[in-house]
Amino acid sequence: MNILVIGSGGREHALCWKLSQSPLVKKIYCATGNGGTSQVAENVDIDILDNNALAEFAKNAKIDLTVIGPEAPLVNGIVDEFEKNNLPIFGPRKYAAMLEGSKVFSKKILLKNNIPTGRAEIFDNAEKAIEFAKNNSWCRVVKADGLAAGKGVYVCDSEEETIGAIKEIMMDKRFGDAGNKILLEEKLVGEEASFLVFSDGKTVRPMLSTQDHKPVYDNDKGPNTGGMGAYGPAPVVTKEIHEKAMNKIMIPVIEAMAKEGTPYKGVLYGGLMIVDNEPYVIEFNCRFGDPEAQPILMMLKSDLLPIIQSCINGTLEEQEIEFYKGASCCVVLASGGYPVKYEKGKLIEGLDKASDAENVVVFQAGTKKQDNAVYTNGGRVLGVTGRGDSIKQAIDNAYEVVKLINFEKMYYRKDIGAKALSRD
Repeated sequence: MNILVIGSGGREHALCWKLSQSPLVKKIYCATGNGGTSQVAENVDIDILDNNALAEFAKNAKIDLTVIGPEAPLVNGIVDEFEKNNLPIFGPRKYAAMLEGSKVFSKKILLKNNIPTGRAEIFDNAEKAIEFAKNNSWCRVVKADGLAAGKGVYVCDSEEETIGAIKEIMMDKRFGDAGNKILLEEKLVGEEASFLVFSDGKTVRPMLSTQDHKPVYDNDKGPNTGGMGAYGPAPVVTKEIHEKAMNKIMIPVIEAMAKEGTPYKGVLYGGLMIVDNEPYVIEFNCRFGDPEAQPILMMLKSDLLPIIQSCINGTLEEQEIEFYKGASCCVVLASGGYPVKYEKGKLIEGLDKASDAENVVVFQAGTKKQDNAVYTNGGRVLGVTGRGDSIKQAIDNAYEVVKLINFEKMYYRKDIGAKALSRD
């Protein structure tokens, strides 16, 4: 089969890497890809928001399956366009992708179906939102309604911070039109976990639970990023919480989307907060997380391709999904200054040595290959992902390989997985 993967991050490198291991795969293309995807796929320079150009390429290159990495093409309706052209594609349709594309839409679905989540109020006027925040101390989370590359959520500690976040989103227009509406939400205090499932619209199958590390600095300090690292399985997701997450959240939301007339097919990612042994939804994403995809795909023992096909064909119930025993940990190496200002074009050294390491894969994200060398080309540059018999071994394996890699102003968190170790 010929496969087209859409996207250019570490998640897409991990998808290409995993799909390349399938005996069913003949050739992989990646639009637009990066230095890492070029090792296992042919990079093609197509605008990932140009549905017509992508569909045209899929026809001409005789693509048998397209796999979407990031959220923007899904919210842009790529699945609807491909289905119109009878081109097999993995991901939810535009309406279903609104679970991520609109925080307001998602919250309404949750409340309508009594799915556990925090209280919230919706505003399209900054002054009214500020007035409400002054009079209601429970709302200390401010969310831009639309897509903001994982950076449109402000978790505040005071009224002053909350008002500042409202102004930044609605008045300063930091995220453009994505901030025309906002949610003021209850601040749930607990431990976060990422809970991803496959769905064919009827059947729901869980993946390995993971835990992301959003803030840029150690001990969860500093501004939020797209994610500085992740590990799985997450010890906070006990067997009991796993069952609650499936039965109270993931299965009900898939059933709710079917009732809305748009069966949800693809990957659904629940960002959960565990409070007093109960999971609550903070947000939904309509695709693999990045960096969560890296440890999940590293631990997936089964061939990914038949799982994807079964989600599209409605036969997920018949599919066996097996994960390796043990754990995996991904440490993101970022450009100094990320997530604000950073420089590109820095030579990355040590990738050859790193590629010889056992049980570790370096997934490339913001990279560019030029004249047999690899240079930085984004904020999050690499995801060093280790596997081991225990979470400690997985963490140690990843950080040992981190030591082999260097580029000017390289930055990474030193505490990825520390929460898991503190539970041992």
